Amino acid sequence: MNQNNQQLDAVVIGAGQAGLAAGYHLARTKLRFEILEGSPRVGDLWRRRWDSLRLFTPAQHDGLPGLPFPAARNTFPGKEDFAAYLESYVKTYTLPVRTGVRVERVTRAGAGFAVDTPSGTVRARNVIVATGANALPRLPDAAAGLDSAIHQLHGSQYRSPADVPAGDVLVVGAGTSGAEIALELSKSHRVLLSGRPTPHIPDPVLRYAGGAYWGFIHSVLTLRTPVGRKVAARFHDRGAPLIRISTKDLERAGVVRVPRLTGTVDGQPTFDGGTSDGSYDGGTPARLRTVIWATGYRPDLDWIDGLQLAPSGWPETQRGAVPGIPGLHFVGMPFQYALTSGLIGGVDRDAAYVVTQIAKRTPDPSVVAPVLQPGDGDGEDRGGSEAQHTGGSHPGPERGDGGHA
Repeated sequence: MNQNNQQLDAVVIGAGQAGLAAGYHLARTKLRFEILEGSPRVGDLWRRRWDSLRLFTPAQHDGLPGLPFPAARNTFPGKEDFAAYLESYVKTYTLPVRTGVRVERVTRAGAGFAVDTPSGTVRARNVIVATGANALPRLPDAAAGLDSAIHQLHGSQYRSPADVPAGDVLVVGAGTSGAEIALELSKSHRVLLSGRPTPHIPDPVLRYAGGAYWGFIHSVLTLRTPVGRKVAARFHDRGAPLIRISTKDLERAGVVRVPRLTGTVDGQPTFDGGTSDGSYDGGTPARLRTVIWATGYRPDLDWIDGLQLAPSGWPETQRGAVPGIPGLHFVGMPFQYALTSGLIGGVDRDAAYVVTQIAKRTPDPSVVAPVLQPGDGDGEDRGGSEAQHTGGSHPGPERGDGGHA
């Protein structure tokens, strides 16, 4: 890998929606780049989510630049459909994606960067980190105090009700993911849902005023407006609003709402204002068998040398550019510029901005790339046993990555 010691103009780490949006805009420049992805296939991160998962944004906001998502407006695509869309996006624009090799370290190397993988080192003048917000499951301290007989899994490990043992289930986390898992499980289990209720966006708002709502969160709730900065300051403290599902839906399904979990006593969960006597739902004893932690994720960025992190676990950036580390950029961070920055339909603007800044600081690209044209979808396989190379419009030394995608 990279045996000829050639240096790319840019490396994108992660081939999810943020990384592919960055690739689209890079392909419209003369910069020499590749996109590195650790999973065997583009879209695998989505395929690993629970079986019935549908996107939380309607189809008209689920497309990447240049290619609308192929579904009717106001429908919510399934995870498999979106994973297939990401693969088709790579083929449509013949983006140079390398799959199957994990990025282990990024360090400064002269005026550029060394990107270390198990197969060798990639050298690049710029790095775009597009590894997404779902890197590491976030588990509260209470998880360690539960009785060993209670089956525990994070929301990222949940697949379907068939995989959950018989008995009462406690879902911790009342955002959309937790609420949807609780609702699905209520058909076969007694379910308790713990957590502070998050606001619900009524279906008619999305159906009839969805454009105005999107315009508000995309164009008003930004770092350029006072209200946007106020929301950004508290963005990591609350869960996302409920989409498609309401607390009334949960009540009708028999899901029992319990207060916020505060800890454990004698191996059993305790809640705000409650006791640890094993009683819930007005005193009815619970046969708690499973706890599902729908408690979100935290970033995993320790593999980037010299990167300073805020208490949220994310770096402070200037619209994606990391101060003090010229050439290091992010795309897809929560509230990178707007509330939509971490959403599928919001990555395009941030990716375009970041690529523009990279092009300005890279005035003499390594090679002139062809003008971006939609391809015939055939792609090219050069990876051998180490990695797969899809695309080929922007040739580069053989390498791979992406485990942080």
